[in-house]
Amino acid sequence: MPGGTAPARKDNLQRKLKKDTMNNSIYTINKGINKSIEFHGLRAQYIWYFAGLMAALMTLFAALYIIGAGTIICFIICGPAAVFGSMKIFALSRKYGEHGLMKAMARKQVPRVLKSYGRRFFQQITTGGQMYEI
Repeated sequence: MPGGTAPARKDNLQRKLKKDTMNNSIYTINKGINKSIEFHGLRAQYIWYFAGLMAALMTLFAALYIIGAGTIICFIICGPAAVFGSMKIFALSRKYGEHGLMKAMARKQVPRVLKSYGRRFFQQITTGGQMYEI
């Protein structure tokens, strides 16, 4: 038989079908090792911030609805809050990137200057477990 045996042709056809179905997926698979996840431009911790925003807005909507505010009032309050919050999160993601926001917050906690009103601290500096006195 030309082209090989029947089982070999069947295996080739199955591989080709499997390959074609994998390429037709509309979702991309994160194949990178040690790469952070990304969802519509949001990376790393910003995905969690966005999820927290959505959970808070759903809770606010439910609380307003239970209190007795109308559906339109709930949408008027929650709609702009959702737009503003998501725009702010996307702006932070673009400005600081994956780890930049944490670095910026850490940088704010470092003091600009160290004040010392005496020489005693500098005279008793320890390095490597040994005490040096000047």
